[in-house]
Amino acid sequence: MDWIIYTMLALAILILVASTMLYRRRRWVDAGKSLDNTLAACRSLLALVGHFQQHRGMSSALLSGDQAFRARLDGKGREIEGLIPSLREVARAEGARAHPCLTLNDLSLFQHNWGQLREKLAGLSVEQSIAQHSFLIDQLLQWLAALGESRVELLLADHCGRGLVRNYASRLPALTECLGQARALGTSVAARRGCSAVARVRLMFLVARAETLLNQASEAGQRGGRGDRAALAVQEMARVIRTRMLLSSGINVAAEEYFTIATAAVDSVFAWIGESGEQLMQAGAGKQGVGAATRLQRA
Repeated sequence: MDWIIYTMLALAILILVASTMLYRRRRWVDAGKSLDNTLAACRSLLALVGHFQQHRGMSSALLSGDQAFRARLDGKGREIEGLIPSLREVARAEGARAHPCLTLNDLSLFQHNWGQLREKLAGLSVEQSIAQHSFLIDQLLQWLAALGESRVELLLADHCGRGLVRNYASRLPALTECLGQARALGTSVAARRGCSAVARVRLMFLVARAETLLNQASEAGQRGGRGDRAALAVQEMARVIRTRMLLSSGINVAAEEYFTIATAAVDSVFAWIGESGEQLMQAGAGKQGVGAATRLQRA
């Protein structure tokens, strides 16, 4: 009888070990899927941020009298319309959580405000356009930062420095927005061939803020690659603002030229964000690999 008891006990232990291993494996797989889904949501938000920033800059030029931006502005509006639905599944999934980063109601209100902006744009001043665009972009950046802090950082806290996560979801997006505002305001200044005292102070502030954010992002980890190229592009944009817009000699850069230089700086930072996202994916894959190795050792 004793051997029957020992056999049953051994079987029970084996079943318990197997169940534990399956549970842990399911947790690793679910975490990997969650990270993939969250980073996909972040990419959708980042794409919208970029398009809204460009729409804001083009609107500034058009409202300042540069008609060359009209066709491009209409096309950019259609691109935004095509991207917003990608957030519905994100909002639906987040809505099922106890503390959602965004909800379907949030997204509906955002779409309503965007529709109002498009409808009334022609009657707005440059300053009103920039303010209303910036309000919508700030909402996107808040959702992005919340996903980074509440979802990505939680999943990768023990395998990836917080600096990389915060560069991806917070610091670098904030840098693109700082540069985007400088692009919108500077394009308006170049189109008008005049810089008011208020615009001058604002541009100086935005340049200084961009340089601060750039330094913070660089200190958060090894820059290299796209980070180095972004730093050079941001420095070139700052140089153009300081030497071709804000000197007493006047403005000697055309709206189209300035928009191109500023867009190169913004795009280079988005490329840096993309590189950071790839590093996060690798960190997530490494986490699953370490978990699998640990399970084999324990087995």
